[in-house]
Amino acid sequence: MAYDEGLAERIREWLGGDPDITEKHMFGGIAFLCRGDMAVGVTDGDLLVRVGPDATDAALARPGTRVFDMTGRPMRGWIVVAGEAVAEDAELAGWIDEGRAFSASLPPK
Repeated sequence: MAYDEGLAERIREWLGGDPDITEKHMFGGIAFLCRGDMAVGVTDGDLLVRVGPDATDAALARPGTRVFDMTGRPMRGWIVVAGEAVAEDAELAGWIDEGRAFSASLPPK
């Protein structure tokens, strides 16, 4: 499955060489991990964001979002943001920062 390399590049630019961030191919796309825990990723043309279980409902109330569900079991704490909803850099940056903040709150792997 291909992923939107342009969206991945925009994420790389926003993360700006943060030494805590690594990239890994997963979910048929690419993921950006903060100290070993996934923060955000790109699958197809959409953004995958790990917001955590407590922030899921608020995240799903925002435009262009849906629950991340790869296997028929929704993954609470993970959401998909439609590519169109992150067309503007400010929107994308907000989601990246949210995902990075949650993953940074977890113990390093």
